[in-house]
Amino acid sequence: MSLFKKIFSKEKKETLDKGLEKSSTTFLSKMSKAVAGKSKVDDDVLDDLEEVLVSSDVGVTTTIKIIKRIEERVARDKYLGTAELNGILREEIAGLLSESETEQGVNTGIDWNTVSKPYVIMVVGVNGVGKTTTIGKLAHQFKKDGKKVLLGAADTFRAAAIDQLQIWADRTGVPIVKQQMGSDPASVAFDAVESAVKQDADVVIIDTAGRLHNKVNLMNELSKVKRVMQKVVPSAPHEVLLVLDGSTGQNAFEQAKQFTAATEVTSLAVTKLDGTAKGGVVIGISDQFKIPVKYIGVGEGIEDLQVFNKFEFVDSFFKK
Repeated sequence: MSLFKKIFSKEKKETLDKGLEKSSTTFLSKMSKAVAGKSKVDDDVLDDLEEVLVSSDVGVTTTIKIIKRIEERVARDKYLGTAELNGILREEIAGLLSESETEQGVNTGIDWNTVSKPYVIMVVGVNGVGKTTTIGKLAHQFKKDGKKVLLGAADTFRAAAIDQLQIWADRTGVPIVKQQMGSDPASVAFDAVESAVKQDADVVIIDTAGRLHNKVNLMNELSKVKRVMQKVVPSAPHEVLLVLDGSTGQNAFEQAKQFTAATEVTSLAVTKLDGTAKGGVVIGISDQFKIPVKYIGVGEGIEDLQVFNKFEFVDSFFKK
């Protein structure tokens, strides 16, 4: 099928296949049990399929959409064999992800010819989701692409957050702007963006506090960080990247709900997919939030944060 034309390098695709192996194996095993002894896709098979999708963390809302699409195909084609079900499911999920993709998500890369410098990325997410690691891996990727990168340690509520970001700055060889623990996060963000302008940096990545305290406080804090950065670069931030832990399954949906309610999130990164069978959460999150999943974490290596490609993802998810 032309939708699944390979665009990844062989090495990246192998990493993706390996990272989604647990999710794929678990999902296909459940599918095999659901259709065991049955030759035709009927109501019983569809009921079992619905249970498989929900238990694979695709989410109830997205599962209902997928089942409805398959019901329409059954009605149209009159007879669908269970042997065809994997292929049909794969096509319908890829189609659903294509439809849910916003214009903003059509191109997950950054067009450096059109963006203003410095390109400001504000990273949000709760503690423990892999936020700092994602920032470090992004810094590495940008630098490898020949870009001048600067980090801003605006998560000042945990000394560990500043220390962790410093480790990544050292590891990737990029400068970091930081202050003492307890400093005003907005002040750090201001200094970081100002330094990026002075140093003619291409991109500045701002870490923010990972606390899910009450929504009003979170909203006020993130709004202040934005306002202060805009004193230096009026269009900042150009991107608000929400990092979610894929291994938490449905909890990732809740985090996405809270953060999208508190601030304008423009892109998502879903991490820790390699250590879990909950890869289906990417399908549900992509569909429900209408915010492009831009990166997925499929391993611990510095190269294992990949730009998300829905067709490659679905291909790996259904790999036998």
